[in-house]
Amino acid sequence: MFQVLKTKKFWTELVIMTLGMMVAAAAVYYFLVPSKLIIGTISGLSIVIAGVLESLGIQVKISVVVMIINAILLVLAWLLIGKEFGAKTVYTAMILGPMMDIWGMILPYEQLIEPGKTSVMGDIWFDLMCFVLLLSFSQALLFRINASTGGLDILAKIVNKYLHFDIGASVSVAGAIICCTAFAINPFKMVVIGLIGTWINGIVVDYFTASLNMKKRVCIISKDYKRLQDYIINDLVRGVTLYEVTGGYSNTKTMEIETLLTKDEFAKLMELINTEQINAFITAGNVSEVYGLWIKDKHKFRKRQF
Repeated sequence: MFQVLKTKKFWTELVIMTLGMMVAAAAVYYFLVPSKLIIGTISGLSIVIAGVLESLGIQVKISVVVMIINAILLVLAWLLIGKEFGAKTVYTAMILGPMMDIWGMILPYEQLIEPGKTSVMGDIWFDLMCFVLLLSFSQALLFRINASTGGLDILAKIVNKYLHFDIGASVSVAGAIICCTAFAINPFKMVVIGLIGTWINGIVVDYFTASLNMKKRVCIISKDYKRLQDYIINDLVRGVTLYEVTGGYSNTKTMEIETLLTKDEFAKLMELINTEQINAFITAGNVSEVYGLWIKDKHKFRKRQF
């Protein structure tokens, strides 16, 4: 445990999780709670439960209900997904409720609602869009480091792991089920809007996830392939694959380099090619997922090599 606490990775991910949850808490507090919009999230389910209890004369804070439901789901996360995901989600799930209260102390949403309006944006669709964009970004950010915002994300991760659905589709499926509980406190129109929001949430999560993980698949045909090979391996610290190719027009044999790079690494490679005026034919495409021997921490890799 003490060794883990000393690592840069631990503190970096802790900061990412904290900032991600601040965004998620703001999305729930400012756009979901005032409008009573029930999107397929645990926060939405908590609003339903709090509303039902209120109709029975029992006053319960939404943040408290969020913490109780998350506590139950955390046990499932630990057992079914893994200790790392479970441990990280314990932290993120437990701070969602308190962070909502912190936003309430900093700037209560009542102060942002104009007279005669029922929500911060004054329009249910604007509230929906703002909530979905903020929450989806937070979810994608946390999924990237094998964590989650808790609640629905835990169910989505279970569906993703065992049924092999895309993470966005998993969010939509689990969310749609939760969204239907809104019939207990909301009219039919509001439930339909919530279902649409849940569907959009899944699409936007996939978009943000793909954007954050995006790499460049680069193919280069050049007589100076050895110079490029050396630069990619020794300076960019990336692997290359070499293919012998024959030009269909000239019938000249040469080598093609294929490699996967980040956007910054691709920019550096193009700068080298332009600066040294290397004659090359280059194609590049986006890749959203990479598995296997992809080097995430090149500094550690260099140390192992030397």
